[in-house]
Amino acid sequence: MMTERERMLRRLSSYDFAVTELHIYLDTHPDDAAAAKTLADYEQKSDSLARDFQEKFGPLTPMNETGNRWAWISDPWPWDTQEG
Repeated sequence: MMTERERMLRRLSSYDFAVTELHIYLDTHPDDAAAAKTLADYEQKSDSLARDFQEKFGPLTPMNETGNRWAWISDPWPWDTQEG
């Protein structure tokens, strides 16, 4: 069973993957307005979820830290959790 933290990270990873892929698609299809709108939607979802995650669990990367330089690497590490 995944924790809330793991679920949020998985969802954030999905949004970020979609953002990256849409950027690549739009490099070759710059006039696709529907894809540009979808990109904006996923960017908004990613930003919102990243803010929510950081409020609950701390910074995602060293660039997001706001005090404790090492907070982004706080426990639990992936190998410290047990699945199902």
